[in-house]
Amino acid sequence: MVKRCFDILISVLGLIVLSPLFIIILLLIRLESKGNPLFKQLRVGKNRKPFYMYKFRSMSENAEKSGFITVGNNDNRITGMGHILRKYKLDELPQLINVLTGEMSLVGPRPEVQKYVDIYTSEQLNVLSVKPGITDYASIEYSNESELLAATSNPEQLYTQEILPAKLTLNLKYIQEQSFFTDFKIILKTVFKIISD
Repeated sequence: MVKRCFDILISVLGLIVLSPLFIIILLLIRLESKGNPLFKQLRVGKNRKPFYMYKFRSMSENAEKSGFITVGNNDNRITGMGHILRKYKLDELPQLINVLTGEMSLVGPRPEVQKYVDIYTSEQLNVLSVKPGITDYASIEYSNESELLAATSNPEQLYTQEILPAKLTLNLKYIQEQSFFTDFKIILKTVFKIISD
């Protein structure tokens, strides 16, 4: 109950305070490239319930049709504005809407697309017992994920065989440790990581 109240409070405040920034970003995306400046993608949420997760569009429209994995600055699908949004994690801000509607939390395992959930082990499926979040241990640990993927000849293999299992292990660790203090600590670490990068 405390977690949900905190999610509502921060998401409402965030959406109000950041609304001028939202408008500026939406306009800049629209001026640079055609298409909806907001991007939504079907992800798997708590108890395997699918939902649409929102982001500011950082790629050319319909870019996901050529694959879900993004390979850093070498990915020519990313727009000029998209590079800036991704660097400072600004593309994730619309997920405050998902938090407000209750589909996500501020802190929790990052939601995956069905394609990758289908390869979870029975133990890894336990990450779907809690609401997905905007940030978590794995988001901090793998903040350079796209660069790691860009450095390999087989990004899909690296992601499914090494990165994804490691992230899920961190997600399971979060579920065991979850508390208001843990969430607050992860939020602070996330902010520090964004600033320091």
